[in-house]
Amino acid sequence: MARLGENCYGKSRVRISRITRIQDPQKGDRHEFQEWTVRVLLHGDFDASFTATDNSKILPTDTMKNTVYSIARDSKAATIEEFAMELGDYLLHENAHVSKVGIEIEEKAWERMVIDGVPEATAFRLAGPEVQTVEAVRERGKPWAIAAGIDGLTILKTTKSAFTGYIQDRLTTLKPATDRIFGTRATVTWDYMSPSQNFAAARTRIVSALLREFAAHNSMSVQHTLFDMGKAALEAAPEIARIHLAMPNLHHLLADLSPFGQDNPNHIFAPIDEPHGAIEATIER
Repeated sequence: MARLGENCYGKSRVRISRITRIQDPQKGDRHEFQEWTVRVLLHGDFDASFTATDNSKILPTDTMKNTVYSIARDSKAATIEEFAMELGDYLLHENAHVSKVGIEIEEKAWERMVIDGVPEATAFRLAGPEVQTVEAVRERGKPWAIAAGIDGLTILKTTKSAFTGYIQDRLTTLKPATDRIFGTRATVTWDYMSPSQNFAAARTRIVSALLREFAAHNSMSVQHTLFDMGKAALEAAPEIARIHLAMPNLHHLLADLSPFGQDNPNHIFAPIDEPHGAIEATIER
């Protein structure tokens, strides 16, 4: 006999671009530009739609898409965290049978162009490839749980990285390294202690701390650097309870030039991203 277990439904990959026009007599008029990809998930009393062909409690996912656009039209939210909560609160308010809502948003890294040292008022370039992320979840009658982050943070340094002292068995071919390239495409998420935060300021401090620690760190392994990056982020942002980092080790292998009669004093490398090391951990207070 079959029974319905936990279930939910929603709308994914809702893409939205937003221009905010700012009138400033002192600094001049300018635009802010944001591009988001939104996912909505609803949990609640939907059993009959699965088991009894009864759609009377189903909010169409097309309506969810339209809701994203409509709420964004009048929203004053400056960050994806604020917009996620605003959108989710609306869906809970308007749908009494919904017990929990989850909102996930990615934001592309558009930044203002600077031409001859002067910021352009209405022109932007895409940085990255990283995107800012948030996952906001709220059960009816309870506060928001906010997990923000950054996905695809691609960073590399050409020194201050070693890997020695590891297990060497009959299948080990890797040679110890005391000076190697360290590259990664990190996925980072952090949990806020409270949904009442200056999200933009906290994000800036967290990312700055991660990058500063990565650049300065004398790494004995990816694990070593990952932990100290997480520790630095916790110190920089008392608003967060924990931070999770996933840092694949994207290898740059020293090319063998000896068949050509040439040496290779850490000069020419072959970059590979598959297979790669997979290292991740949560750093908590």
